[in-house]
Amino acid sequence: MDLFQHQAQREQRGAPLAARMRPTRLDEFFGQEHLLGPGRLLQRVAGEERLPSLVLWGPPGSGKTTLARILAEQSGARFVSLSAVGAGVKELRAAVDEAAEQRDVYGKRTVLFIDEIHRFNKAQQDALLPHVEAGTVVLVGATTENPSFEVNAALLSRVRVLRLEALAQDDLVAILRRALESDAELRALQPRCDDTVLEAVAQTADGDARRALTTLEIAASLAGPGGEVTLELAELALQRKTLLHDKQGDQHYGVVSAFIKSLRGSDPDAAVYWMARMIEAGEDPTFVVRRMVIFAAEDVGNADPQALGLAMACLGAVRLVGLPEAVLPLTQTCTYLATAPKSNSALTTYDRAREAVHEHGPLPVPLHLRNAPTALARAAGHGRDYRYPHDYPGHHVAQQYLPDALLGRRFYQPSGSGQEAAVAAQLARLGGGGCGDTAPEGTPPEAEGPGPRR
Repeated sequence: MDLFQHQAQREQRGAPLAARMRPTRLDEFFGQEHLLGPGRLLQRVAGEERLPSLVLWGPPGSGKTTLARILAEQSGARFVSLSAVGAGVKELRAAVDEAAEQRDVYGKRTVLFIDEIHRFNKAQQDALLPHVEAGTVVLVGATTENPSFEVNAALLSRVRVLRLEALAQDDLVAILRRALESDAELRALQPRCDDTVLEAVAQTADGDARRALTTLEIAASLAGPGGEVTLELAELALQRKTLLHDKQGDQHYGVVSAFIKSLRGSDPDAAVYWMARMIEAGEDPTFVVRRMVIFAAEDVGNADPQALGLAMACLGAVRLVGLPEAVLPLTQTCTYLATAPKSNSALTTYDRAREAVHEHGPLPVPLHLRNAPTALARAAGHGRDYRYPHDYPGHHVAQQYLPDALLGRRFYQPSGSGQEAAVAAQLARLGGGGCGDTAPEGTPPEAEGPGPRR
């Protein structure tokens, strides 16, 4: 390597912007506060000689490779990188042999970074085991797939798995601003770029810093020296539309409102459209699921009790598989909720009960409903006239359950939609919830006493 080649490599001339902007210290790293914040694991181990073996699990562009390089540098170790896509057992053995020589001859430790480690087969992963266990190398693997499914249990037991999150929009905007201010090649172009464009690029990057920086670099090149980076140029660089969806502004609340109202109006096409608007604009899919969980209880309720279970299952599925596959359970749940029978009885029932609580205050519990754990309580009449419903035909007996001041009040009024029609019929058959105060004929004698039942 001649002097000019060495200078070009040091300055990374010709490298993409994402490579030129790669942080070299932890204080330059954006995001992953749960791992890098004060007192967190990686903040504590950074710089220590005994760096543990790790598997970094996270979406593309979240900083896995960069973090591995920084940790190796700050712990004073060599950094050797292999890609599981192209490397095999032969390359692994060569890397391990060199690491052993560096350790034994020069006292130098080696961080062996394996990108896409989930692509290694069982034999390749097994080949790592003895060297990780002996400390010949410190393994740092990177994967976009759940390591519980893709990495051998034996290897997993020897590493710490750390979950990296997709970068937040604010972090991506800060990264883009820093690139505009500090990158020599961008500064030479002197592009003009306002915050609206930076936020739009960050939204469409789906938490991927590499994608955001590449978009900015192409857009700035299209704008030319001293040119303005516009939304249209950003879209041209992305080869897709940048969807305005301010997560804390009018666009956000407008789209969310349209989504919920389309679900409530039983229009699956509109509901899926508004959901896709949110997802494609970079909205956190778990936010969308949380809205559907609330909707399942508030607007479907007992008209279809399975709706809430499906929404909760969707939350687990989204967290398990992540985007892009998560759009499948999201769409299934969205269309199910839109076409389900509707009832807002959960909302209206609680509102009526809350109103009664605030209107009447803490009304006394009827004596026959009170617990009677002691002789003194029984002597005071607690539980004396309680009737155990399972001792009666149909497992039901009419008796008073509400306080005296609320007798006859109805809080739950089934809508008559879907399965709530059957609920309404059942309550009518039971006499409106069983507020009577006398037992029917044929009352079992043992049900009249206080007894142990409650």
